[in-house]
Amino acid sequence: LKVRVVRSSPPSSQFKATFQESYQVYKRYQMVIHKDPPDKPTINQVRLVPVSFEDPQFKSSFNQSATLFAKYQMSVHKDTPSDCGENEFTRFLCDSPLEAEHAPNGPECGYGSFHQQYWLDGKIIAVGVIDILPYCVSSVYLYYDPDFSFLSLGVYSALR
Repeated sequence: LKVRVVRSSPPSSQFKATFQESYQVYKRYQMVIHKDPPDKPTINQVRLVPVSFEDPQFKSSFNQSATLFAKYQMSVHKDTPSDCGENEFTRFLCDSPLEAEHAPNGPECGYGSFHQQYWLDGKIIAVGVIDILPYCVSSVYLYYDPDFSFLSLGVYSALR
């Protein structure tokens, strides 16, 4: 047995070279130990979208995200439809005091507020609302389609 410590942040060449193999081990572990289905969202099905009505991806997915938020709130938290309308969604999870910033030594996506969207078969099944800051990532909220609760997307999101 050989154990290596491999720098993941910033990603070293060793990390990059072994990423896919490590990911496959992780995925197999999740399927065998935690009984995750093989169609659980993969790394290619997660999109990081800046929270900005100027961003085309954010604008094009806004209605789907807002509808999913309402479904989640009513099912999981027993909110009424008026408690989780588009205005409430925007106020709670889209309006942010953070301003987008692209520092030369920062992450490629920049700093600011983001919706980390989990897509499956062409539709959003979960959204993690996160703030990416110079020294941390802050998880603001996560909502998901209750029909996919068997995927444990909250746990998956936290680990990711």
